[in-house]
Amino acid sequence: MSTDAIIPFEVRITDDEIAGLRTRLAATRWPDAETTGDWSQGIPLGYLREVCDYWANRYDMRRVQSRLNALPQFRTVIDGLGIHFLHLRSPHPQALPLVMTHGWPGSVVEFLDTVGPLVDPVAHGGDAADAFHVVCPALPGYGFSDQPREAGWKVERIGLAWRELMRRLGYASYVAQGGDWGSMVTIALAQADAAHCRGIHLNMAIVAPDPETFAELTPTEQRSLADMAHYQDQESGYAKQQGTRPQTLGYGLADSPAGQAAWIIEKFRAWTDCGEGQDAHPEKALTRDQLLDNVMIYWLTNSAASSARLYWESIATPNLDPLDLPVGISVFPREILRPSRRWAEKRFSRLVHWNELERGGHFAAFEQPALFVQELRDCFRHMR
Repeated sequence: MSTDAIIPFEVRITDDEIAGLRTRLAATRWPDAETTGDWSQGIPLGYLREVCDYWANRYDMRRVQSRLNALPQFRTVIDGLGIHFLHLRSPHPQALPLVMTHGWPGSVVEFLDTVGPLVDPVAHGGDAADAFHVVCPALPGYGFSDQPREAGWKVERIGLAWRELMRRLGYASYVAQGGDWGSMVTIALAQADAAHCRGIHLNMAIVAPDPETFAELTPTEQRSLADMAHYQDQESGYAKQQGTRPQTLGYGLADSPAGQAAWIIEKFRAWTDCGEGQDAHPEKALTRDQLLDNVMIYWLTNSAASSARLYWESIATPNLDPLDLPVGISVFPREILRPSRRWAEKRFSRLVHWNELERGGHFAAFEQPALFVQELRDCFRHMR
C-alpha cells in the first residue's frame, strides 16, 4: 500500500463499548456536593448527575456515529501518524479548498452544521461563488486520529502535517481556518506554506496586547484586558494541569465517563455565549445531545491524556511571529481572547476582514453555525 494512501473511514461503536459505558456511568462514585450551590467550585453535582443519567438512559449512543458516517471520512498516515479527517468536495467547480481545525475540548463535531452550507451554498440559499471544498482533520491525539507515541507533536509539526494533507488531496492552493488550538495550527500552516496558502480566518486570534496603547486604551480594550486577567486568575487551571501533568490527569478521565463529561462540559459553560452570572448554563448555547456528542468523541477514543498533551507540547512557547498573508478575524463576544483591531494589525499586516459580532462564544461554529458560515464567506471573498 502506498504511504500516501487515503483510506475511507467509518465510525463503528460496538455493543460492548456501549454496555461498558453504561456500566461505568451506573457505578460512578460521586463526590459530595459543592458548598456554594453554583458553578464557582466547578460543575454542580446535581447537574452532572442529571447529564450522566440522560447519557446512560436516554441519549442515542450511536448518534455521533450516525452524524459522522453521513459524511465522507478518511484516514491517511502523515509523518508516521494516522490522521482522521472529513473531506467534502463541492459540486461547484470554482469552489475554494478550505481546511478547518478545531481545538480543545472540541472535535470535528463542532463543524457538522457548517459543512453543508460551506460546500453547497446554493442548496442552503447562498451563492455558488462562495462554495468551498472542505477538509476537517482531527488533531493528533484527538478523536479518531492516532495518539502520538513520542513527544514532539507541537503546533508547528501539525501545521506541516496539514500542509502535506492538502498536497496529498491535490489542492495546490487553499485557505485555512481555526479557533483555539486550531488558530495556532492555522497560523503555523500559513507560515510553513505561504506559497500555497492564500490566507486564513481565525475566530480566536492569538495576539499580544500592544503596550504602546496602554496609555490610551479604548473601553473595549479595557474589557479585553480585564477578561484576560479573569481568565488567568479563575479559568486557566485546566491549562496549567494539561500543560504540566497531562498523564496524571488522564488516569481519572480515562476511567470515569462522569469525570470526562465534567472536565469538558464545565468549559462549555465558561466559554460559550450561554448567559451571564448565575443564569449562565451550557444548554442555553448547545443542546444536551450536542454536548454529549462531543464528549463521546473523547470517551470512545480514550483521548483525555493524548489531547491534553498538546498543552504540554506547545502552551509554554506560543508562536507570536508576524504573518504577512491575508488574514480575517471574527471576534465573538464570549471568546476567551478578544484583541482590538489595532492590536491584531501589529501581528497581521494584511488584515482584510474584521468583524465584532453580537452573539457567540469560543465554539463559534458549534454555537452559531449560520453566523460562522457567513463570516467565512465574507472573509474568503478577499482571497478567491
